[in-house]
Amino acid sequence: MSEPVKYDFSQALAELDNGVFNAKLSRAIMEVASGTIAHGAKGQVVITLDMKRIGESRQIAMEHTLKYIKPTLRGHAGEQDKTATVLHVNASGSVTLMPDTQGRFIFSDKENA
Repeated sequence: MSEPVKYDFSQALAELDNGVFNAKLSRAIMEVASGTIAHGAKGQVVITLDMKRIGESRQIAMEHTLKYIKPTLRGHAGEQDKTATVLHVNASGSVTLMPDTQGRFIFSDKENA
């Protein structure tokens, strides 16, 4: 039996929507947690990742939806935000912003020294 491939999606998560998704997620968690403490009611943060293959390539369009509900004094408030990022699915199954077959570019002779 083969050993499972080790892969950490957190790097790709940090790159979604050029890093903006990660910032939105952090903000949503802070707001919901603060509302939960202040008002004693349950809050919720939901992340939905929908993937669709792009043509016949090894790329996917990953739609990432962030939805949150934070408790308020007399109920709740929330927001839903949906964006998308194109990602590469590598031969190992890992998902990255750039393909893992991308070579290193040398732009000047100074880098060769």
